[in-house]
Amino acid sequence: MSRRLRSEPLPTNQTIRTPLSLRFWPRSLAFRVVAFSTVWAIVTLVVIFTLITTLYRQASERGFDSLLSAHLFNLIGSVGVSEGGSLTGAPDLGDLRFSEPNSGWYWSVEPASEGVHGDLHSSSMTKSIPSPSVAEVPFNASFQRSYMTEGINGEQLEVFESEFVLDAKNRAARFRVMGNQTELEQEIGTFQRRLLTYLSLFGVGMIAINAMAILFGLQPLRRVRNALAMVREGTAQRLDGRFPAEIEPLANETNALIENNRRIVERSRTQVGNLAHSLKTPLAVLINEGRALGGAKGRLIAEQAASMQKQVDHYLQRARVAAQRNSVVYRTPVAPLVQRMVRVLQKLNPQTSLSLSLPAADIIFAGEREDLEELLGNLLDNAMKWAKSAVAVSVTPVVGKEAAANLFEISIDDNGPGIPEDRAREALKRGRRLDETKPGSGLGLAIVADLVNEYGGVLALERSGMGGLKAVVRLRSLQ
Repeated sequence: MSRRLRSEPLPTNQTIRTPLSLRFWPRSLAFRVVAFSTVWAIVTLVVIFTLITTLYRQASERGFDSLLSAHLFNLIGSVGVSEGGSLTGAPDLGDLRFSEPNSGWYWSVEPASEGVHGDLHSSSMTKSIPSPSVAEVPFNASFQRSYMTEGINGEQLEVFESEFVLDAKNRAARFRVMGNQTELEQEIGTFQRRLLTYLSLFGVGMIAINAMAILFGLQPLRRVRNALAMVREGTAQRLDGRFPAEIEPLANETNALIENNRRIVERSRTQVGNLAHSLKTPLAVLINEGRALGGAKGRLIAEQAASMQKQVDHYLQRARVAAQRNSVVYRTPVAPLVQRMVRVLQKLNPQTSLSLSLPAADIIFAGEREDLEELLGNLLDNAMKWAKSAVAVSVTPVVGKEAAANLFEISIDDNGPGIPEDRAREALKRGRRLDETKPGSGLGLAIVADLVNEYGGVLALERSGMGGLKAVVRLRSLQ
């Protein structure tokens, strides 16, 4: 089993923890606003539906009761008693439902005192309908009462009932008017269904219009995102365009941040160049003086000065990469650079077979060309140095779960002796050489590891399928 040696980025500031209540919310601002407005619209429509149906029910029930009460008084005015005590009259309540058999609308007049006999009822009432006792439903002070009962066909009836004195002999009769409560409930249900349909259509339209308005209102944020992507990819230097008053301060601050970052990078480069020039002459003098001095001490001075020069170059390189790491305007096409370096090394090493595999679509490295050249140069030089007869280079985009991170992978295989697993980490140490018989300073893999670390990538040394060493580098690419 091979062991992957990773070059991990250093931790930055302390992580800001998201409250637990917000972790389960989608991160899309548009989704949150549309979801909130949708919930609010649904709640509002439910309240409106409940309010309207309640008011309609109350109005319908009041109208129903008023209609029964009016029919009751009309019935009372249409019935009398004869000298013999028989109930007389031909009530016409002006409603055809009272003449339709078993319609659920009935009236009846029955004796309520001695000296009164016979009864009258509507033609719709084909059989008697019982009424509760006075003990169960008592009369009020006006000798009236109302109650619910079951009709001839099982329908629910609301009954208005009153006892009324018909003549001076105090002969009284009981008058009843019955209305079809089930019919009323059906009308209310029909109204509720229609109202629900209309409100649903209105709600869907309102939510759709609201969502379109919100998405249209968030378009400036998408423009800012696209402009930032152009800056990151290096196709633009700043956020250009007109933005709404709410977004313009954000664009201005972002442009100021980009400009400040550019000034920091330029200042760092200037300081690095100044340091290189200030140390170049003294180190050259020391090397020349050591060589001129000769002997063991002279060689020691020259070797140490040369080592100092290498160390200075190495750390200046790290400082330069660190200064530009957070820059957002560097982009390097990978395929042309790799092809050029492979051609050069093939000419320098004609005895070694060098194969190259590239993806169909070019990959853009999120960094400077010089850094990628140095990284590839050290890895290829190391592979060509140790390979017996063949070296394979491949560049592939990372797919699968890590595809969203925009990574690409460079792998370099050789058929040399390879590096034992227990010594692979040692090979990455600065100045460490596993074989003193081969020329070199021992800085190549260490420089690669530092460059990969500065760009937040991953370096792995594995056993190659060709029998030698496989160096794998993962770096960030631009979309």
